[in-house]
Amino acid sequence: MAIDPSSFHDVAAAASAQAGATPAFSPLYQQIKVLILKSLQAGEWKPGELIPSEMDLAARFRVSQGTVRKAIDELAAENLVMRRQGKGTFVATHAEHQVQYRFLRLMPDSGDLRSEGPAERQIIDCKRLRAPADIARALALRAGDAVLQLRRVLSFQGTPTILEDVWLPGGPFKGLTADRLATYGGPMYALFETEFGVRMVRAEENIRALAADVASAELLKVPVGEPLLSVERTAYTYNDVPMELRRGLYRTDTHHYKNELS
Repeated sequence: MAIDPSSFHDVAAAASAQAGATPAFSPLYQQIKVLILKSLQAGEWKPGELIPSEMDLAARFRVSQGTVRKAIDELAAENLVMRRQGKGTFVATHAEHQVQYRFLRLMPDSGDLRSEGPAERQIIDCKRLRAPADIARALALRAGDAVLQLRRVLSFQGTPTILEDVWLPGGPFKGLTADRLATYGGPMYALFETEFGVRMVRAEENIRALAADVASAELLKVPVGEPLLSVERTAYTYNDVPMELRRGLYRTDTHHYKNELS
């Protein structure tokens, strides 16, 4: 995507308006960040791919290398790109081992999730239906639009630990089936990236305590009334478009919820 240097500020303003991001009067590195983000949104560089060097991007946008570096620093801090020493900067991907549990804050009381090995995934149900009003609202859809609903149990070291209900908009995930979810060996978000072109870049959560009802107690193998952590997560792709609503019930008898505040 070549950019006419003479119209750079017009392009930056247009990109800002389209992305709903930084206004054109913001610092120059923020304008460059918006333009790089626009290229990520457009799929110019796919998850896991190397993006152009700081020098090449500086030449493309007719700005200093330091300006590009500041823009990339912010994108890296937001986990949108990843720097690799001696190799360059790559589009972040959920297939990376160190980030595949990026949005999952449940930790074993000893060690971390990686030490427990990959989660065992059991698909309980997977169906397409018309979106109820609350699901449509969370996914910025119209009531009655098509959605995919998935229910699954995640087990760690043989113990059912998380019961999840997941809703996805039907359009972007057309063709996703229970068989594909069951046979895919990597993280679900990596599957979304590689086969559906949808990358989750951030998430919001609401957390409360609940008691296990009959259905959740049976699936998580706990007594009815057992305290569970209820976590509702909305995940967004670029430009703050909601792409997933996930409601999870977490066992906390051997795990705890951990978050880092800054």
